[in-house]
Amino acid sequence: MELLEMTKKLIEECDASRNRFLKMSELDATPNFFDEVKPYADEIHELVMAWKASAIQWINEHQPKYMHVQQIENAADSMDKFVVESFYKETSKKRFFQTVHSVRFILTTLSRYLEENNGEEINR
Repeated sequence: MELLEMTKKLIEECDASRNRFLKMSELDATPNFFDEVKPYADEIHELVMAWKASAIQWINEHQPKYMHVQQIENAADSMDKFVVESFYKETSKKRFFQTVHSVRFILTTLSRYLEENNGEEINR
């Protein structure tokens, strides 16, 4: 799967996590960790790790002006956490939404770079 496609899937997952959090809060439900949360989180984790490796490689090769490896690493770590947190109503709403918003911003910025440059060299 190419980097742009993975990035768009992760943007969709940000929206899905946000919606899941709201739904779980509304339903006042608690999921079974091993039946629901872990399999889903493991699937997303694989995608996040593949995306992280590809994004870091792309950044090292193209060196975009406003995108850095540390942002990619932080976004991957945050996404792993908030995907799991989205299943639980006990999660701090404000912190959860801020984290999702921050990760979504990084993903959208990277997506924009990828679409604008189509893999061509970026001039600093």
